[in-house]
Amino acid sequence: MTDRPLTLMAVHAHPDDEATGTGGVLARYAAEGIRTVLVTCTDGGCGDGPGGVKPGGTGHDPAAVALIRRQELEASCGVLKVSDLEMLDYADSGMMGWPSNDAPGSFWRTPVEEGAARLAELMRHYRPDVVVTYDENGFYGHPDHIQAHRITMAALEMTALTTKVYWTTMPRSGMQRFGEIMREFGEDMPEPDPAEAAALAEIGLPDDEITTWVDTTAFSGQKFDALAAHASQGENIFFLKMGKERFSELMGMETFVRVHDATGAALPENDLFAGLR
Repeated sequence: MTDRPLTLMAVHAHPDDEATGTGGVLARYAAEGIRTVLVTCTDGGCGDGPGGVKPGGTGHDPAAVALIRRQELEASCGVLKVSDLEMLDYADSGMMGWPSNDAPGSFWRTPVEEGAARLAELMRHYRPDVVVTYDENGFYGHPDHIQAHRITMAALEMTALTTKVYWTTMPRSGMQRFGEIMREFGEDMPEPDPAEAAALAEIGLPDDEITTWVDTTAFSGQKFDALAAHASQGENIFFLKMGKERFSELMGMETFVRVHDATGAALPENDLFAGLR
């Protein structure tokens, strides 16, 4: 036994990702006295600018957007009671196929070894017991999410310090319910072409393949408020349209796939720290 606190490290791509996928566990474990460390890999500069100006549009200034989004990220961390925020500050690469993918300094074109070495230093400093990031496809194919997965897995291999590792996911049943709620709220959803429909159908996992179901219902209000802190991106955050009560119904359970475990904790589990306390 040591006096070192149990530590969760979440590695995310952009400001606001921390709230969408892991806001519940960050808030829950912080309330339980666990140290929570958030690593955000990019500056979010490819987000919307003031007035909703899109990347590439007249007046869109990535540096100004990045500054606003850093302030919003710090506010979100305050809501979630995140213990430590670390920013790697790579340039946001934008969506797959955008010219910004190959811009100098973009996260997508950064050598994996370079990003992994920087993240490994943070892992050696914080010595996380649990690390959470995305799967190989970055959940839905965003280049920065994919890169965050790559550098995280490489850093874990470099350090060999972490007891449990998880990838975020969603149950297919939850994805179906999400689609129903979007239609209920009148969200304009054009019919995808067959290729897009097939790709959407592959997002998430069948319910029986999910290893870890963490009930964060009691912290849904904090999660909602953390998302709301990212006000500059409000047009893109559909969840804010449904209000806290409906949000809690849909987003009160956070789900993961356990990909590394040295505790022998039985599956399925309802706690990222099962076997550690």
